[in-house]
Amino acid sequence: MVLKSSWQLEGRDVVGDITQKGYEKKKSKLLGAYLPQPPGVESSLPQERRTPVTPSSSSRYHRRRSSGSRDERYRSDVHTEAVQAALAKHKERKMAVPMPSKRRSLVVQTSMDAYTPPDTSSGSEDEGSGQGDSQGTPSSSQGSLNMEHWISRAIHGSTTSSTNSSSSTQSGGSGAANALADVMTQTHIVENHSAPPDITTYTTEHSIQVERPQGTTPRAVPKYGNAELMETGDGVPVSSRVSAKIQQLVNTLKRPKRPPLREFFVDDFEELLEVQQPDPNQPRPEGAPMLAIRGEQLGVVTNWPPSLEAALQRWGTISPKAPCLTTMDTNGKPLYILTYGKLWTRSMKVAYNILHKLGTKQESMVRPGDRVALVFPNNDPAAFMVAFYGCLLAEVVPVPIEVPLTRKEIKQRFLRLTVSNAMGDLLALIIKMDAGSQQIGFLLGSCGVTVALTSDACHKGLPKSPTGEILQFKGWPRLLWFVTESKHLSKPPRDWFPHIKDANNDTAYIEYKTCKDGSVLGVTVTRIALLTHSQALTQACAYTEAETIVNVLDFKKDVGLWHGILTSVMNMMHVISIPYSLMKVNPLSWIQKVYAYKAKVACVKSRDMHWALVAHRDQRDINLTSLRMLIVADGANPWSISSCDAFLNVFQSKGLRPEVICPCASSPEALTVAIRRPTDDTNQPPGRGVLSMHGLSYGVIRVDSEEKLSVLTVQDVGLVMPGGTAC
Repeated sequence: MVLKSSWQLEGRDVVGDITQKGYEKKKSKLLGAYLPQPPGVESSLPQERRTPVTPSSSSRYHRRRSSGSRDERYRSDVHTEAVQAALAKHKERKMAVPMPSKRRSLVVQTSMDAYTPPDTSSGSEDEGSGQGDSQGTPSSSQGSLNMEHWISRAIHGSTTSSTNSSSSTQSGGSGAANALADVMTQTHIVENHSAPPDITTYTTEHSIQVERPQGTTPRAVPKYGNAELMETGDGVPVSSRVSAKIQQLVNTLKRPKRPPLREFFVDDFEELLEVQQPDPNQPRPEGAPMLAIRGEQLGVVTNWPPSLEAALQRWGTISPKAPCLTTMDTNGKPLYILTYGKLWTRSMKVAYNILHKLGTKQESMVRPGDRVALVFPNNDPAAFMVAFYGCLLAEVVPVPIEVPLTRKEIKQRFLRLTVSNAMGDLLALIIKMDAGSQQIGFLLGSCGVTVALTSDACHKGLPKSPTGEILQFKGWPRLLWFVTESKHLSKPPRDWFPHIKDANNDTAYIEYKTCKDGSVLGVTVTRIALLTHSQALTQACAYTEAETIVNVLDFKKDVGLWHGILTSVMNMMHVISIPYSLMKVNPLSWIQKVYAYKAKVACVKSRDMHWALVAHRDQRDINLTSLRMLIVADGANPWSISSCDAFLNVFQSKGLRPEVICPCASSPEALTVAIRRPTDDTNQPPGRGVLSMHGLSYGVIRVDSEEKLSVLTVQDVGLVMPGGTAC
C-alpha cells in the first residue's frame, strides 16, 4: 500500500516548515472532533469542537471525497498509525491461522473485509486505558457499541456506506471509520484481485463449517434480528440476507447438469422385466394347450443327389439338351432358352474365373468362403442362374441384391411423376431410393463384399464417371465389378474340375429381407438347409422330372428363388420365367404361357391374379386344365382369399379346379413353413376360418361366425412342410 501524504510514517520527524508545537496543536484540533470520547469527556469539550455535521458541510465533504482531492483531515500520523496497526493485525491473523482449504469468495471478501472495525488502541492508547479504568463498564460498552456499529455497517452492504457517509448525522467517529474503510477496501482489492471466486462454499440456516487448526476456539456468531450470520474464509461474519442471491446461484449450480453415470447404463432387461398389466377385457384362454405340429416324415429317395451342385453335374452330363430355363421378352416371345448342358459348362467357367482371374497370380482376390454380390436385372434370369451356380461350384457365398437405379430409370420416373404433378410421390421416391440404397450398402459392407458379379447389359447401364469407371454408390463399399458373360471369361483348362462335395453346414447363400422400418436384414442359409428345403418342396409339391413351371415371382429371393432356381434344378424341371415388364404390358401373359406350355405348376402372387381378372375379356385361347398347383406366395397375408375366390369364380369355366389353388406361408428366416396341397377329393372345399376382430385386437385367435360384421375370413395354408415343425 502506498499512502500519499507529506508526513513520514512510523512516527519519524516531520519534514516541513511547521514546528513541533504547531504540529501538536493542529493534530489535537483536527482529530478532536472525530475520535470517540466517553460521555463525560465529550461534555467537557469546547462547543466549537462539537460542531454538528450539517447537510451543507456534509455535501461539501462528499464533494471533496468524490472529486479525489486530498483532505486535510487525512494528513495525520494517527490515521497512518491506525492503518499500519490494522494491516499488521491483519497480517498476524493471516500468518497465525492457516487459511481454509476452500477458495475464498472475492465477492464476499471485498465487500466485507472493507469494513475494518475501529481500533481505538492505535489512536490514543493511554487515554483509552485511563478512561476504561475510571469508567469501568462504559469502556466495554463503548467498544461493544463500536463493534455493533461496524457489524451493522457490514450487514447493510458496501453500497449504502457511501450514501450514509454523506447523509449521516452521527458523530465524527463514523467519518473516520468511513475513511479508514475506503482505504482498507482499496488495499484488500489490490491484495486479493487474483483470488478466484468461490461459489461452492455456502451456509445453511445454521452456520458454515470452517476448517481451523486445533487449539483455536471458534467465535460465536451473533444474530441480529432475523438475519443469521455466517463466516467467510477469513472468519468475517456475513449476513445470509446479503448472500441470498449467491446462495441461490450456488444451489442452481450444484444441481447436476447430466444424469448420474449409472443412468447411462440402465440395462434393457429392467424395461423388459416390467410386467404389463393384462387388460381386463382381454379374452380368456380356452381349450387345451397348444402343441407343436410336426409335418410328415421326409421320405428317403434313393436317387436324390447329395447336393445341388451334384444335381447340376448329373443333369448337365446326362441330359445336356434338356431345357432348364426359358426367358420371355416384352412381346411375350421366347428370348433365350438355357439348357442344362449350357448351365453346367457356363457355371464351371464362372467358378474358374472367380477363383483364378480376379487378383494376381500370386494372390487371388476371391477365395472359397468369401462373399460376392450378384447384381442382375429382373428380366435376365439366365445370367443370374449361371452366376449363382458358378458361386456354388467355387464355394463362394453369393449375396443377391437389387440393381441400383440407372440414370435413365431415374429420369423416366422423374418425368412420369413430374407430368402427373405428384411432387409428394416424387419426394417419397427419392427418399426411398436413397434410404434403400444405403441399406443395401450397409448389408454389403457387413458381409465384407468386395466383388460384384453382373451381366453385360446391366454393367453398361450403371452410372459411370468420365473415365469409364462405375461411380461409387452412396453408402456402398468399394466394389470390383466383374461381368459373367461367356465372351468376357477365360475357358478353364481341361484338367480343372470344381470340387463337388456333399451338403454341409457351410453357408450356401445370403438372402436379405426388408423390415417394416426400412432396414435390411441378411439371412444366412446353409448348404444342408438348402438341400433339405429343396427335398421338402419336392415331396410336398410332388415334383417330377421334366415338369414345366411358370414363374411370375422374383427369381432372386423367396418363393421365386426356391422353386424357380433351386428345386427346379434338383428335379430337372423346365421353368418359364415371366418378367415384370411383360406383366405390365400384358397381365394375362402368365395364363397364356400356362396354356401354351401345358404347365403343371405356376408360382404367382394375389396381385397377379387380380390383374388377370381386370384384363380378362373372354379370352378364347385360355385353358387351365393342365394346372395341378397354383402356388399363391403372399407369405402370411390373409387378404389373398378375396383374390383367390374371385379368380376361381371367373376361370373355373376355363378348366381351373378349386383344389388347384395352393396358398403357402413362408419367410426368409424360416423358408417355406406350410403349403396347401391338392386333394383327391374334389368335393371337399378349401379350408378357411372366420376369426373375431375383437380377439385379434388383443393378439388372440378366436373362431367366430360369419354372420357378424367384425370378423376376418382367412384361408388355410395347408399342412406343415415335410420334416418341419410349426406351432
